Amino acid sequence: MSAFVRGVRLGVDVGRVRVGVARCDPDAILATPLVTLARDLSGAVDPPADIRALAALVEEHEAVAVVVGLPVNLAGKHGPAAQEVLGYARQLGAAIDPIDVQLSDERMSTVVASRRLAERGVRGRRQRAVVDQAAAVEILQSWLETLRRRTQ
Repeated sequence: MSAFVRGVRLGVDVGRVRVGVARCDPDAILATPLVTLARDLSGAVDPPADIRALAALVEEHEAVAVVVGLPVNLAGKHGPAAQEVLGYARQLGAAIDPIDVQLSDERMSTVVASRRLAERGVRGRRQRAVVDQAAAVEILQSWLETLRRRTQ
């Protein structure tokens, strides 16, 4: 059992086109949507614009950790998408050092986020605009609940 460290955490859902970002309160109780960033796959600048934007969010919100969703397949294996996210997490870690980057199983987070948005009447183009943020909320909230169980 480790001691709880108070502070904001950011949750990140890395997609092929967009990166959804969520944040929690300093007491790590509730995750809320923050922003959706466009992925910078140009390779023109290192680190890419989305990594730099995430680093700025870490600084702005004085985050104590970043939780990146790891797309584990239903069999629990790491496929090509997981390898891409692992590389992204390494790049992000280098950009925000010494802030900790944690990986969290994100199985079904986008499916759950899409379902919850649809239940609230958010569909089509409006849903695509926020589903990445909603998936980041799911990833971070799940991680926070695990953190609470470990530190109680």
